[in-house]
Amino acid sequence: MPDEPTAAREAFGDIAPALAEYTDKVLFGDVWRRPNLSPRDRSMITVAGLVALYRINELPFHLKTALEHGVTQDELIEVITHLAFYSGWPTANTAIQIARRVFADSGT
Repeated sequence: MPDEPTAAREAFGDIAPALAEYTDKVLFGDVWRRPNLSPRDRSMITVAGLVALYRINELPFHLKTALEHGVTQDELIEVITHLAFYSGWPTANTAIQIARRVFADSGT
């Protein structure tokens, strides 16, 4: 693996270097750069999947990434609100609280 730090290498590269490498090269290298969806679209899809599956550990990172990819706070809140009817009130309620923290931390 190259020596430059990445989020994956910092988070778990010390204990799972192969997983960090797959995350960097395959997930964020190949999958996220496929041409048929924009990074913005991929961010909205990823946030929706994480909310629906109650993946609260990964949600803050991907909410922040979505903001960086041009998804607005209002759009993210709308995604979460829409999902309340499909993934349930508890998943949406938890996601709203996480979004509140991410938005406050991002200063947007």
